[in-house]
Amino acid sequence: MIRIDRIWLAIEPLDMRAGIETALARVVQVFGAAQPHSAYLFANKRANRMKVLVHDGFGVWLAARRLNQGRFVWPGSEQGTQRELTPEQLRALVIGLPWRRLGDDASISVL
Repeated sequence: MIRIDRIWLAIEPLDMRAGIETALARVVQVFGAAQPHSAYLFANKRANRMKVLVHDGFGVWLAARRLNQGRFVWPGSEQGTQRELTPEQLRALVIGLPWRRLGDDASISVL
């Protein structure tokens, strides 16, 4: 339904009360612009909630996910302010797997 060519993860937390305008402003602040067919992921400080802002070329979508138990595996601020993910890494992140260990061929390797 929505074409996503690039997936970006913002390292710094976002207040989950943020609406679409605030999330879009954060995308522009962190990534410079909201590019068409790109998804931008944000988590709260506890990393148990995530918001995804997607620019589909016509408008902007905002989705949220909350975990009842556990946390999303989120990089620390020593990793910079942003990181690009592959679709396989996104799928692993959303279900709580160690997505940073996924290689280009989608195999899990030891770091």
